[in-house]
Amino acid sequence: MNSLILRTATRLLVALMLLFSVYMLLRGHNEPGGGFIGGLLAGIGFALYAIAHGTAAARRALRFEPQAIAMVGLGIALLAGLWAAMFGDPLFTGQWWFVGAGDDDKGLPLSSVLVFDIGVYLVVVGAVLTLVLGLEEEV
Repeated sequence: MNSLILRTATRLLVALMLLFSVYMLLRGHNEPGGGFIGGLLAGIGFALYAIAHGTAAARRALRFEPQAIAMVGLGIALLAGLWAAMFGDPLFTGQWWFVGAGDDDKGLPLSSVLVFDIGVYLVVVGAVLTLVLGLEEEV
């Protein structure tokens, strides 16, 4: 598409969509949201960029092949699930770490659930972009 208005607005919209997708990812294990909806938002942002600027520009902005992103995400999600087995718990049981824990406070809580959500996020982004960019290149 060769619209100056669309190309100009897309830059701001994509940045806002990617920022909101990360917000949805990070709030997902405590409130509605998570890796799936965050990944969909990021995929839609890049799809909008591909419509406005073309698939070659979208692939350059992405910097990695979408299939590789999905495979890395799948590996991260699998490692997050297997992490519990190292502690003798069932697979995909949430494990918590407290970073900077002092004597009186617990510190910053990090969980294997968040790592799993990051893996799901990357899988969804990779899958959506594989489909969208493939279809866009066919047209």
